[in-house]
Amino acid sequence: MVITVDKLSETPLYLQLRNSVIAGIAAGELHPGDALPSVRSLAEDLGINLHTVNKAYATLRDEGYVIMLGRRGAYVADVPADPAAGMGEADLTEALTKLATEFKASGGTQDAFIAAAKRAAANLD
Repeated sequence: MVITVDKLSETPLYLQLRNSVIAGIAAGELHPGDALPSVRSLAEDLGINLHTVNKAYATLRDEGYVIMLGRRGAYVADVPADPAAGMGEADLTEALTKLATEFKASGGTQDAFIAAAKRAAANLD
């Protein structure tokens, strides 16, 4: 899997890294137990500060996507047997509400939001 960042994007670099790893997991490019690049090597490859990579990995760890094994590195975490153990329904509802609110504030409609959500979900299969 290739991890990239857009240094001109308004999205913070650590969130771009986080999102890239999560997308790799969702797409089946990363599997439980797969090693992620070391903080130092990924920072060097992307030309960014190693603290940025460390923050992305820490965020992924806190969210349950990655396990950190000290000097042995970062690895994709096992998928919980209960999918609700990850992002619960309340968290999902909160995240979707935020997205829907931002979409509506930018002039979008409820129907357009639902259609976009269905297309995004279909891309996961």
